[in-house]
Order: sequence, then structure tokens, then C-alpha cells
Amino acid sequence: MGIPCDDVVVIKEGKTPGEPSVVTVNCPDKAGLGCDLCRIILQFGLCITKGDFSTDGRWCYIVLWVVPHHSSLKVDWESLKDRLSSACPPSCFFSFYLNQVSNVPTPPPVYLLKFWCHDQRGSLHDVTKILCELEILIQRVKVMPTPDGRVLDLFFITDCLDLLHTKQRRDNICEHLMAALGEYCITCELKLPGPEYESLQGNSSLPPAIAEELFSYQLKDEEAYPKALSSNMGAVKKASITVDNSLSPVHTVLQIQCVDQKCLFYDILRTSKDCNIQIAYGRFSSTKKGFRNLDLFIQQTDGKKIGDPESQVALCSRLKEEMVHPLRVIIANRGPDIELLVANPVELCGKGRPLVFYDVTLALKKLRVSIFAAEIVRHSTLDCQWEVYRFLLDDSREFPLASKQARGFLLIWWLSFIL
Repeated sequence: MGIPCDDVVVIKEGKTPGEPSVVTVNCPDKAGLGCDLCRIILQFGLCITKGDFSTDGRWCYIVLWVVPHHSSLKVDWESLKDRLSSACPPSCFFSFYLNQVSNVPTPPPVYLLKFWCHDQRGSLHDVTKILCELEILIQRVKVMPTPDGRVLDLFFITDCLDLLHTKQRRDNICEHLMAALGEYCITCELKLPGPEYESLQGNSSLPPAIAEELFSYQLKDEEAYPKALSSNMGAVKKASITVDNSLSPVHTVLQIQCVDQKCLFYDILRTSKDCNIQIAYGRFSSTKKGFRNLDLFIQQTDGKKIGDPESQVALCSRLKEEMVHPLRVIIANRGPDIELLVANPVELCGKGRPLVFYDVTLALKKLRVSIFAAEIVRHSTLDCQWEVYRFLLDDSREFPLASKQARGFLLIWWLSFIL
């Protein structure tokens, strides 16, 4: 367990390329802190290779080993440290903080980034990359081509630095975008959205057939059960969870093995946060033959073990669904067009999975697949809200998407790229 110190966040950078950097966070605890920190780390393009997490309910100590997801990525470590520190409760007012848990910070205002540009393959990713580098979060997107070869891009964004109210920050973003797009950029404008854009910011219902195809996946009954509850059921190939209430007098222990993926630690912490599960101690091991092992000591919000078998099944089912099927992806013909849809569950606090739009547009750019139109919408099912990324793709000689074989290759390649 950590102790109070002046440096809430300490980052020790790797000495050689490929060597993990070590991020240590030592601060007062709060609900969902581990999830919030992991989201920030992922937003900076970093992968968590292993980690340790411990808390006594008052103080939290986290150590994470991280590497850039792409070798060419340049990480602004000072900015990362500032962002992680801002997510932690203030240690100097620890006792005051405990008495003010209901004081939830106001979310930053949403701004509209509107620009016209000439159509260019890969330009959507170029814009996304610049926004990510400037620590801008993309909340919604609407990309609309015109018959004369131009494209109108509408990005609804929030600022991690909370400076969009200043003219200097807005001008800086527009200047970066115009420099990145060069002669392809026609105009660029950043301001608060007017009432005419309200309909583009809310939920957008998908057609029933598309929603059914995208969200119909469910775990089989034998996949949902933890090993300790049913010894005669085979382990799931991609994810298995053993529940043990005998190893600790006050905690339920989850021993998890699953296929490695980029956002695995975040997905597990996010699911635990949304299920009101408190993680007192966790260890996230290095990859072995493509698999990860995790040990989690957990409690309910009342401080008790999870003894009810039905509650154990429900938690294991939810965790496995996130580990086995973290994203929903389909590619299909929509009339004359080919549509790619990617969906991920949204946290109960309203925040979506980091960098999905970035990774999708990068993968399509690498495959030289042109994006005809794109949008990000929210869709609600009975038990979850989803962030849905919709792309209409242009067929090409290099990658004929009309072919089922080509679409299957795109799906497999893209999933291996993002996960």
C-alpha cells in the first residue's frame, strides 16, 4: 500500500526503444479511479503491458508498465502526468474530499469544429490524429461529401485542457488542422454549436435490422458460468474465470485467463466500476503465449464477499462478454454502398472507449480504403448504451469490397489491428 507523498504521479521513462515506461500513482482513492486512469493512458496511445493495483478504501497505489501502441508515436510525458494528476483526488484536502463525494465536476462544454475540404483519401484520419495530439476528445462526427468533390466535416469535441473558451486555443487548433491538410483545406471554424446542430448531438436510433445484427451476440450458458460453480462445464477457449471465496477472509478472488488485447485492463476495470464492484488488489501479468493472467481481490459496495451464486454468474458473464467480444463489428452491403459499423459499450458515466475512431480510420487508411461518409452516434439497448461508428466505404481496384472474401479479410485484419 502506498503512503502520502508530494508526487501523486511519477513516470519513469524506458531507457531504450521498446522498454516499458513505469507509471506510478499514489493518491487518495475514489470510486472508479483505476478505470479513469487507464482511459487517460489509452488516450495517449499507450498500451498497458502489466500492472499492480491496491487500495484500502482510503488510499490507492497503482503501478502500470506502458508502451506506445505504435512505434512512431511520440508521447508527451509531462502532459500525461498532468492529466493523470488531475484525475486523482487532491491529497492535501483528503479529509475534505471524503466529505464532498457528491460534488461531481461539471463536464466540459461541447464545441463544434466545422471545416470544408477537398476530398482526399486518408484525410479523415489525418484530422483525427491532429485532434488526438492536441488532447481533443471527439464526441460526435458527421462527415458529408458533396457532388462537387468537397467534404463537410462536423466534429463535436471537448477539450481535455478545458481551454476551448479561449480564442488562442481555438485558433491554435484550426492552424494545426489547416497546416496538416495543406491545400486540401478550404475553411476551418471552431465555436459553440447553435440550435441547428442539436439533433446531431443526441442519440440516433439505428434501423432495427442493423441493430439486431450488431447487438444480437450473447454468451452461451456454459460460457457464462465461473469454474468454481460448475466443474462439469468446459472452460471457454478465450476467457476463463475461477471464483474462490476461501483464499481471503474478506474478499472474493477472481483468477482470470484470457486472450491478450490492447484495452483489456481498461475493459475489466470499466466493467467492475459499472457493476459497483470494488477491487482491493489486482495484478495484471505480462503476456504468455498470447494470454493474460489476472488476479483480482474484490468486494461488494457493502464491504462483503460475493457469496450469492447468481451474483457470481452475472459478474462472470459480464466480464467474459467484455473480454471475448469487446467490440461489435459488421461489414455489409447497404444498397449500392458498403457499410462498416463498429460499436462499443459506453461507461455509465457517459464516456466511450478511447481512440476507437482513431484506430478505425488509421486501419482504413493503411488498407487504402476510401471513406465516403462517416458518423459517430449513440444507440441505447435495454441494458446498455453504445457508441456506434458508421462508415460508408468506397470500392476500389486495390481492395474490391464488393467481394465477400475482401470484406472478410478487412474484418479479420482490422480486428487484429485494433485489438
